[in-house]
Amino acid sequence: MNVFGFTKWFTAMSVALLSACTGIADGIYDEPPAEELGREGQIIVNATSWTDWHYIDLKTDSVSAPVPIPMTLTGESDGKNGQYLYWFDVFGEGVSKNEFRSFTPCDPQPEPAEWSIAVHRNNVRTNGGAVFETSYTRIDQLPESSEAFADMPFTEDVWTENEVWDSQTQMLQSLVPSQGINVNRVLSSWLTMRIPPMPPQFVHNNHVFILRLNDGTYAALQLEDYLSPTGTKCYLTINYKYPY
Repeated sequence: MNVFGFTKWFTAMSVALLSACTGIADGIYDEPPAEELGREGQIIVNATSWTDWHYIDLKTDSVSAPVPIPMTLTGESDGKNGQYLYWFDVFGEGVSKNEFRSFTPCDPQPEPAEWSIAVHRNNVRTNGGAVFETSYTRIDQLPESSEAFADMPFTEDVWTENEVWDSQTQMLQSLVPSQGINVNRVLSSWLTMRIPPMPPQFVHNNHVFILRLNDGTYAALQLEDYLSPTGTKCYLTINYKYPY
């Protein structure tokens, strides 16, 4: 490829990436719509922010105000919590090819006293729980009791350093900082971001998931939709049944 051809290619790819990540072209990230009320057994969460977690308490049918991801250190570092900068091969093989660049210590993530799951865009955490993915696509199709899943392999949260992306500022250089934190990869699979292609492609998994809470009770969860009425991505409509 000659210099002129490369310049045209890079410019086109940069515009595509910038449009996807900043919402300049279509507002899919940066213009969150007004909150809406879900029906009974449903919670709607505007999880479009790159810098906030939203805590859901299934026992009280409530969602917390946005809780920011810490970007500074106010005390002593534990050597683990903080911002992890990674290079991702977004213009080549995709995000599965990545390299660690640097670590900036920050405060641990604040949490409310009571919560069941937390969501940040397409990331999901549990409060000491574990998750099993079923093949059901409707909660009303489930067996009458969660005892039917008692012996199934439930997956707990695991530590990650490059999955909770929380800034777009260096993305055109293929550099993305992530919060170091535990996530539940099984439950997070209800919405997967794939790169390539560019702009990113979101893949929705509508299976019902069984959540075993830290007190031994169970809930059924399903991501019904990840788009707002105006097409904003990571605007989550979550169906649930608790207790199950």
